[in-house]
Parts: sequence; structure tokens; C-alpha cells
Amino acid sequence: MKNCVWEAVLIHVDKLVMGSRWMFKVKHIVDGSIEKYKAIFLAKGFSQVEGIDYEVTFAFVGRYSSIKSILALTTQMGYNIH
Repeated sequence: MKNCVWEAVLIHVDKLVMGSRWMFKVKHIVDGSIEKYKAIFLAKGFSQVEGIDYEVTFAFVGRYSSIKSILALTTQMGYNIH
């Protein structure tokens, strides 16, 4: 609330409200000590209906460092990427 990242709105009678939840993780370093705490806010998308609530079902999310590493490995292994 203090960061003003959302606002309260009225619920429309003809619309369904999708549920949500928080997921908490603790990231550990190899030696077992805690590196960082992570929190992710998830929407319960399984309650949605295709064609009514959404159209696109895929959104690629990747780090550039990961993509560059995969491309470097495939080049070293001799694969041709077209």
C-alpha cells in the first residue's frame, strides 16, 4: 500500500474474480547458508476460460545470459542453428 503498486476497484457483477496466492522460497548457497528470500505473487489461472479470459497461452521469459550460454554451447558442439 505504501508503494502505491495497486489500487482497489469495484467488482463488476458480470465478471469473475480470479484468485491469487503468495509463494515464498528461501534460496540457499552451496554451503547451506541462506542467500536470499524470494516472494512471488501468483494468479490462479486454472480458473480462466480460453477465448473469454485470455487469447495467448505462451509468454517466453528468459535471461539473455542463459540464451547466450545455450547458443555458445551449441556452437562449440558443432550444431547448426538456422
